[in-house]
Amino acid sequence: MAKKQHKIRVVELFAGVGGFRIGLEGASDAYETIWNNQWEPSTKHQDASLVYVARFGSKGHSNKDINLVPTKDIPDHDLLVGGFPCQDYSVAATLSRSGGIEGKKGVLWWQIYRILNEKGDKRPQYIFFENVDRLLNSPATQRGRDFAIILASLADLGYMVEWRIINAADYGMPQRRRRTYIVGYLKTSAVAEKIEQMEDWVEYDGVMAKAFEFRPKSGTASVFDIEGSIKEVSDGFNKSKKESPFGNAGMMMDRHVYSVDAEAVYDGPRQTLGGNLVDENLVPEDFFITDEELPRWQYEKGAKKIERVSKEGYKYTFSEGGMAFPDSLDQPSRTIITGEGGTAPSRFKHVVQTKSGRYRRLLPIELERMNMFPDNHTYHSDVSDGRRAFLMGNALVCGVVEAIGKSLYQAIFNEAPVSSRPIFTVRDSKPMLDLSLFDDVEKTLLVNLPKKQYALDPTKHLLIGLVKKDNEEYFLKEEPTKLYYTGKNKTFPSTVALNKLYYFMPYIKEKGVRDLYLIRVVRIGNKAEIHPESADEEPRLIFELEYLRSLPAYQKVQLYRYWYKDSLLGRIIKE
Repeated sequence: MAKKQHKIRVVELFAGVGGFRIGLEGASDAYETIWNNQWEPSTKHQDASLVYVARFGSKGHSNKDINLVPTKDIPDHDLLVGGFPCQDYSVAATLSRSGGIEGKKGVLWWQIYRILNEKGDKRPQYIFFENVDRLLNSPATQRGRDFAIILASLADLGYMVEWRIINAADYGMPQRRRRTYIVGYLKTSAVAEKIEQMEDWVEYDGVMAKAFEFRPKSGTASVFDIEGSIKEVSDGFNKSKKESPFGNAGMMMDRHVYSVDAEAVYDGPRQTLGGNLVDENLVPEDFFITDEELPRWQYEKGAKKIERVSKEGYKYTFSEGGMAFPDSLDQPSRTIITGEGGTAPSRFKHVVQTKSGRYRRLLPIELERMNMFPDNHTYHSDVSDGRRAFLMGNALVCGVVEAIGKSLYQAIFNEAPVSSRPIFTVRDSKPMLDLSLFDDVEKTLLVNLPKKQYALDPTKHLLIGLVKKDNEEYFLKEEPTKLYYTGKNKTFPSTVALNKLYYFMPYIKEKGVRDLYLIRVVRIGNKAEIHPESADEEPRLIFELEYLRSLPAYQKVQLYRYWYKDSLLGRIIKE
């Protein structure tokens, strides 16, 4: 008799670019995302939604304000997940300024409550949420109130809930990112039936304890009840107290809370920032910091005391300590924030020093690796490098979700999970482009508008590509338009952003570069377009080119892996 195939139907809210989905699918093939919602308010360009659809397809995807989605339009499911928006409690703002659960985005918690409530007896057996670590302490005027409201409202819907604040780096992952993870079980669920003593569940037997071992800090355990209506909790919980009653690990049953502070226990392999970097030769030139810019970066990273005047006219001294510069390569990265992208010097952006001694910012692919996403997960012709960095600043560490997903599966089915899509932890320092990334994208990836007259722009990106022997004669002919095809077998660097490329120069072996072309279109094609006799129709990138001008003589340049170079026009052509 064939073994029964388990299935856990998942609905993903506030999906971003799919961190929960990647983590759960990495945990077990049983997790199947049947519906997801991603909507970024106050923006016309829905970058996260574009990436999500490009990677997972449009089936079951909703790019609509969740406030406007009727519960009846959300299919019945077994597990509801989501990193509900946290800007109002984010580390980017001080607690005294945060609006907490009453803030503009904090109110989105009530959309989760609304869906669970309106599902009635069909509400999911399990819930799994992520938020910033400050959730347990907000707002500043009433410490712990927001979390008490969340726990009380879930208890009233019939859920038992456990939580942990987890720093991903404490368990060998490549980023120091502290987040609150919340897992809940309906009282009628298979997991709830296993819970006897809350203290034992939190410290030894529970889903969180099995996923992330810890030891309780002596003298930090506490037991209390969350009493009254939601309105009474909102008005009176922990009023006038200076500290939150919630430790960083705990559980709630029927509004009765057991809480303790946890210290991570881990002795496994550890990932570092340096172990996830791309080879220096594949880094586009605009990610390097010039000698002229370096002093500004050093100032931003350094300790400082600055005399300032408040709006009321009072003088005060603003001071801040120094930060590591450059970032340590043998430690996990610092927390990635949404402002990581862009060339402007910043105190919070990562800067690393390469083997050659040059300083540079992190590439989007490296930011993805810090969150344990697949390489080039956010690669999209309509999404800029800056926006890719923003998306990673908003994302979670997929490895944490994977570990909790494995533990939850085992608690439900009493067997070890199996996945055909585990999260990779060993990364290639020379990542090449996988054309399957564009399977669901229109054939044309990039179009530069026609230009009858042109003036060379030294700030535009220039791609230099090696011309193979069988194509040299074609490129030496004086013709106004040409096609250039890349090599097969993933030989194109995946660090090169296609939507930033503007110019192209063919590299002729033993000669160098001379002729400059404008890139009209980048698309998927094959070698047979230029050489029909080859019958080679394997997918490759095809660049449609228009001749602009030639240098007086051939010039030698250094190529990546002897094939390509992404530079700026001004570095190659100096008028």
